[in-house]
Amino acid sequence: MASSSSDPKPNVGFVLSIVCAAAMGGFLFGFDTAVINGAVKALQNHFHLGETMTGLAVSLALLGSAAGALAAGPLADRYGRIRIMLVSAILFTISGLGSGLPFTIYDFIFWRLVGGIAVGAASVLAPAYISEVAPAHLRGRLASLQQMAIVIGISVALISNYWIASVAGSAEGHAWWGIEAWRWMFWMEIPPALIYGISTLFIPESPRYLVAVGRHAEAKTILARILGALHKAEEKVAEIAATITTEQKPRFSDLRGPAGGLLAVVWIGIGLSAFQQFCGINVIFYYSSVLWQAAGFSEQDSLKITMITGLINIATTILAILFVDRFGRRPLLLIGSLGMTFTLGIMALVFGMASQNAAGLPQLVGGQGQLALWAANGFVFFFGFSWGPVVWVLLGEMFPNRIRAAGLSLATCVQWIANFAISTSFPPMQEYLGLGLSYAIYAAFSFVSFFFVWILVRETKGKELEEMK
Repeated sequence: MASSSSDPKPNVGFVLSIVCAAAMGGFLFGFDTAVINGAVKALQNHFHLGETMTGLAVSLALLGSAAGALAAGPLADRYGRIRIMLVSAILFTISGLGSGLPFTIYDFIFWRLVGGIAVGAASVLAPAYISEVAPAHLRGRLASLQQMAIVIGISVALISNYWIASVAGSAEGHAWWGIEAWRWMFWMEIPPALIYGISTLFIPESPRYLVAVGRHAEAKTILARILGALHKAEEKVAEIAATITTEQKPRFSDLRGPAGGLLAVVWIGIGLSAFQQFCGINVIFYYSSVLWQAAGFSEQDSLKITMITGLINIATTILAILFVDRFGRRPLLLIGSLGMTFTLGIMALVFGMASQNAAGLPQLVGGQGQLALWAANGFVFFFGFSWGPVVWVLLGEMFPNRIRAAGLSLATCVQWIANFAISTSFPPMQEYLGLGLSYAIYAAFSFVSFFFVWILVRETKGKELEEMK
C-alpha cells in the first residue's frame, strides 16, 4: 500500500532506544573477541605456549561462538529473543570474570568458550531483533548499528588494553593491587555485560516472535508504539501472520528445499558469512599487536597502531550507516571487495619483499613500514563500510519470516567456524608460509567475493521483511 503525507510516522525515538539496547550485545561481541589482542603475548609467556597452542588459545572461543549461534535461533524461537539475550549477558559476565582468573591454559580456554557461546548468541539475536522491530525504510541504518556496536566494542577493548598496559608498563606488568595487566583486560568486560543484562529487562519482545506464538494482542501493542498508529499495527500483524506458520515450531529442517538440499537463500547467507571471514579481517583485530611487533614496532607502538585501526573501523561504519539505505547493499559490498583486494595485495607485496632477521621475522625498512600501515588501515576502511556492517544487515533481513531465526543461526554458525579456521591457521601460516603469501591468500578470497555478490546476492533495500521469499 502506498503511503501518503498524512500517514502516521514511525516512533523513531522509541525504535532507536530499543535497538540501541539490543545492540549492546554487539558491543560485547566486539569487546570479547578483540580483548584477547593485547593479552596474546602475555598469555604466551605466562603459560609458555608455542605458536600452535597460542592460536588455539585465541581461537577456540570461536567454536563456542559457533555453538552459541547455532543454538540461539531455535532457543529464541521457543523462549523469545529477550530471554536468550538475558542468558547471553549472564554468560558474558561469567566469562569476563573467569578469563582473568585462570590457573592453566585449559581453564582459560574454558572461560573463553563460555564467552564464545555468549558472543555467538549475541551475533544472532541482535540482528534478528533489530530487523524485526525496525521500519523498512530505516532498517538498513538501524541494522548497521549492530556493526557500529561491534566496532565500538572492538575499539573500547583496544583502547582499554592500551591504557592498562600503559599503567602497568606492559601487558605482563602489574597494575592495580599488584595484579597482572592482562587479567584486568578481561575483567573490563564485566561492567558492560551487567549493563546489557539490565537493559534487556526494559525492552519489548519482538512483535514477529509474538505473532509466531499466537500473542497477537501484545504484538499489536508494540507495533502501535513502533509505527505510530493502531490501524497500522493491525495491518502489520495480519501481514506477519500470513507469512508465519504457527502450527509448528520453526526447525532447521525448514531450511531444506523441495529437492532435499538447502534453500538457495540459505546457501547465499552461508556464502556471505564465509567470505566476510576469509578476507582475513580478524587477523587484524586478533593479532595486530603481535603482527606489528613482528614487523619491528615496540609493544607500546603496536598497541597504539591497533587502537588507531579500531577508531578507523568506527569511522567507516558511520559511512555505512549513512549510505546503506541510500545506495543499497550490493554496491557497498562490490566496492568493498575491490578495495580489500587492492589493499591486501599491497600488504602481500610489502611483506613478501621484506627481508628477515635471524629469528625469521620480517624487517620493514625505509618506507615499507609506512606503506604496510597505510595498506592495513585501508583494508579496514574498505571492510568497515561494506562487508563488516552490510553482511549483518543482509543476514538479518534476507530470510523469509518462517525461517529467519534458523537461517540466521546456521549462516552465523558458519561465520564463526570460518573465523575459527582463519584465526587458528594464521600463526602457523605466518611461521611456515610467511606474511606475504598469507595476505595474498586473503586477497584472493576478497577478489572471489566480488563475483559472488555480483552473480548471486539480491538487493533488499526498502523491502518489507514480509516480502522476502
